[in-house]
Amino acid sequence: MKPQESGVKGLERLAKWMDSQFRIPGTDIRFGLDAIIGLIPGGGDFVAFIVSAFMLSMLAKRGASGYLLARMAVNILIDALIGAVPIFGDIFDVAFKANERNIKLMKEYNAEGKHTGSALKLIIPLLIVLAFVIGLIAWISYRILSWLFHLL
Repeated sequence: MKPQESGVKGLERLAKWMDSQFRIPGTDIRFGLDAIIGLIPGGGDFVAFIVSAFMLSMLAKRGASGYLLARMAVNILIDALIGAVPIFGDIFDVAFKANERNIKLMKEYNAEGKHTGSALKLIIPLLIVLAFVIGLIAWISYRILSWLFHLL
């Protein structure tokens, strides 16, 4: 076993606790502490985000590539942003399982050499999409404000 793999085992257990440790009786639906603590208003999702960020930092110390870390960070951000939406976010937490996704990515990286390279090949397209979305929001806001001022 590689040194990176031995360190991933503990993080794999943490990911299971966060994402799929418990099962709803009579179903195959699994959930973890992320979904439970996400129910705490005003801080539960933040705590889950901190745990995920801690796991990301530990995976970085175990040699993950920049591209892999960027993909993992996107998973965590999606989980945090959508998970923060009341009720829908809690259902999303049960389905998305960002921590287990990240562990799977790290295992693929260690075993098969996948997800290597620079983070730029993920970050640059994300920045382009972000710039487009911000531009679209600005344009829509301008159109709405112009319409409202014409009504006055």
